[in-house]
Amino acid sequence: MASAPKSGLPVLYNDLVPLNSQQHGKFKSITVDKAPWIAKQHAIPLTVEEFPLAQRDFPIVFSAGDNPVPLALMGLNEGVNVFFNEDGSPIGNPYVPAYIRRYPFLLARLDQNSENLSLCFDPSSDMLGEFEEGRELFDADAQATQHTKDLLQFCEKFEEAGAKTNAFMEELTKADLLMDGEVSINRLDDPNGKPFIYRGFKMVNQEKLRELRGDQLRTWNQNGLLPLIHAHLFSLDLMRLIFSKQAEQGTAPTQPAASVN
Repeated sequence: MASAPKSGLPVLYNDLVPLNSQQHGKFKSITVDKAPWIAKQHAIPLTVEEFPLAQRDFPIVFSAGDNPVPLALMGLNEGVNVFFNEDGSPIGNPYVPAYIRRYPFLLARLDQNSENLSLCFDPSSDMLGEFEEGRELFDADAQATQHTKDLLQFCEKFEEAGAKTNAFMEELTKADLLMDGEVSINRLDDPNGKPFIYRGFKMVNQEKLRELRGDQLRTWNQNGLLPLIHAHLFSLDLMRLIFSKQAEQGTAPTQPAASVN
C-alpha cells in the first residue's frame, strides 16, 4: 500500500472520502486485472455467504481478537499471500472474496447520529480519477450513472451479508463454540523433524459441537448455520497446502506464526 492505513480503517483502506458529484463529477473508474494492494495481505475478511466457494481454496478461520470475524487465510505469515503474485495478479484461478472486489468503495456512516450510510472510496486508490478512459460515475446532470448505482448496490449487498455474518458469529459466541486454534503440519522435507504448529486464530471446538443438544443442531441445520460450521472445519486442512506453497516459494513459515486479528 502507498501509505500506512489510518487507525480505525478497515483492512486495505488508507483513507475514506464520500463520493459526490461536486468534487468527483468528472471522475471515472477503471477495472484492473491486478490487485497489488492485496499481494501482502495474508488474511482477508469473508462473509458467511462466501463459505461454500471460499472453502475450496482457503482455510476459513476466525480472527483472534475480542470480536472474531471470519477470514480467508492466504498465507501463514504477515506479508505472505500464496494466491497472488507481487504485482497483484492471481496465481491460478482462486476465488476472490467480495471484500477485495468491493475495494476501493465502502459504505460508511458519516454522521454518527444517523443510520444513513454513504458511498465512500479510498482516494489513495489509482482506480478512480479524471481519466480519459473508464466508466463515468456521474452524468452531465451530476446524477449518478448506472455504473455508480451498481457499485452502490454491490456495497449494500455486502452490508447485508455482513449482518448475516454478525448473526452467525453471535450464535457461535453464545454457544461458546470458539476456541484458540492450533494446527500441526508435518514438514515434507523433514518428515521426522519437529512439526510446524500454526496458532494465532480461533476455530470451532469440535468436542463442544458434538455435545450440543439435538434440537439445537436441527435448528442450525435447518437455518443453514451447521453447513457453514462444517465448511469452516473442512477447510482447515488447506493450511497444509498453504504451507507447501510457501515452501515452494521459499517463504516457508517459522515459529511464531502470524496472528490473524
